[in-house]
Amino acid sequence: MIIRVAGDGDVDAIAALHADSWRRHYRGAYADAYLDGDLEHDRRTVWRARFADRSATATLVAEDQKAVVGFVHVVLDDDERWGSLVDNLHVTSGRRHAGIGTALHAAAVDAVVERARDQRLYLWVLEQNAAAQRFYRSRGGVYVETVRVGGDPARLAGAPNKWRMVWDRLR
Repeated sequence: MIIRVAGDGDVDAIAALHADSWRRHYRGAYADAYLDGDLEHDRRTVWRARFADRSATATLVAEDQKAVVGFVHVVLDDDERWGSLVDNLHVTSGRRHAGIGTALHAAAVDAVVERARDQRLYLWVLEQNAAAQRFYRSRGGVYVETVRVGGDPARLAGAPNKWRMVWDRLR
């Protein structure tokens, strides 16, 4: 497995993995109609827009035998108080617990250390996603607050919450 900077040719693979991960892990927080709809097209649109301007972001993929098996997307210096945002970190379902998420998280930290002014990192994780919370805590993340998930209410299932987890010192 290698970790490399994502390129334009990775958009479809990232969008497919992103949609699959949301369908598996976001049920109950996002509406079934949204998750069961053309989510891959929605995610592809998001990723094309993100790749249009990468000046303040880092998107890295984990690749194994020429297939994308995970990715992480970081928005550098996103917030004055919290630092850079890990906006997405997803691993192919059949490859979880194989060290890919750990390698991607480490690559995100490296990107922040190398490119960001602020050496802090944070992310949001759904309150219902206990497995992801354990993963981030095992990598030094600290829970600091709970807030409601925002966005289009038609995409949500009720009023789900998300947790902010932070890393104050990366090295």
